[in-house]
Amino acid sequence: MDILESVKMATTTLTANKLRSSLTMLGIIIGNASVIAMVGIGQGAQRLASEQFESLGPNVLFILPGNQNAQRNRDLPRTLVLEDAQAIARQVPSVREVAPQIQSQQTVTYRNKNTSTQIFGVTPEFLTVRSFDVAKGRFISNEDIKSNNQVVLLGSDVVNKMFGNSDPIGERIRIRNTSFTVIGVMQPKGSFLGSNQDDAVYIPLTTMANRLRGRTSPYGLLVDFIAVSAKDTNSIGAAQFQIGNLLRLRHKITNQDDFTIRTQRDVLTIVGTITNGLTLMLAAIAGISLLVGGIGVMNIMLVSVTERTHEIGLRKAIGATEQDILIQFMIEAIILSAVGGAIGTLIGVGGVTLVSVVSPLKAGISPAAILVATGVSGGIGLFFGVVPARRAAKLDPIVALRSA
Repeated sequence: MDILESVKMATTTLTANKLRSSLTMLGIIIGNASVIAMVGIGQGAQRLASEQFESLGPNVLFILPGNQNAQRNRDLPRTLVLEDAQAIARQVPSVREVAPQIQSQQTVTYRNKNTSTQIFGVTPEFLTVRSFDVAKGRFISNEDIKSNNQVVLLGSDVVNKMFGNSDPIGERIRIRNTSFTVIGVMQPKGSFLGSNQDDAVYIPLTTMANRLRGRTSPYGLLVDFIAVSAKDTNSIGAAQFQIGNLLRLRHKITNQDDFTIRTQRDVLTIVGTITNGLTLMLAAIAGISLLVGGIGVMNIMLVSVTERTHEIGLRKAIGATEQDILIQFMIEAIILSAVGGAIGTLIGVGGVTLVSVVSPLKAGISPAAILVATGVSGGIGLFFGVVPARRAAKLDPIVALRSA
């Protein structure tokens, strides 16, 4: 009996028991769909994180107070001051611009409306270093910094909450009992790692320090972190090295640094490692259902062997060899796994596409995941079909006919 005839017989047998065949394929379908969907969603999460970090600005480095151990213990010593940022801008040749920043959560009031939002004390360099834009009005100037001017720019969400469709330029709002004049509205920026960058207001850094924070240091005006843009991508490593040396000299460090320098590349590497690990973990968990599906194929095929004992005995009595019986049952198991894998692949691809459409997660369809999932499902059919197929092939035709 040739292979084509065996395939026809296997197909006929499986279609004659549609419900049982469908339930047998269910585990394979769920397993394939889960693996493809989990890998696609994991890749989408990694892509989204990369895009969000890139939106921070090109070639950006972040200088944070405290060393890695202090940050891990949430013990953040306030070691960075405005003078550090000014020294970096003057003395580090690989740096294009420097943008120190102070931030705080405060309540903003306009007439009878108020909202709690993030207040950012920034300098004029903030726009270019962090790749922000002004939609209307003007940004903070060097004169505003020197004079501690009480001016403010509003994020688009704050404008919608406080002013609706009215023009906020020239209006006055209050932050912690201090009056500020609105001089501009920021271009919408979107969220970053769950933080809404449009629900924020921006004021001069010196005004923030002197009017709102009210904290002083014998070493200068304290800042929360310093964002630095390197001249180009090739200058990032040099900038990191030069800034580190400069701050060690300024802070008179002989042992352990009291600051940490992070680059976008560092952060993206960490995020990539985390998301890759999560993707593999989710894919492994989803792959368990493929194993369960394979066991289901074996169980159903064993039941099928028992039910078809008379058929097997009759076929062997009229000349079918053990190899013919083995091939037929192996083909049935492979068909179940292959069809289940194909249906699972379609469901998985559809799920990934749906996620990318209805959510900001740009989930991608991974050809590698599809190949692995379908290959594994076919292999599972082959592997788990061996036992029932061998049992069927080894049946004695006389015993099989008597058992009918």
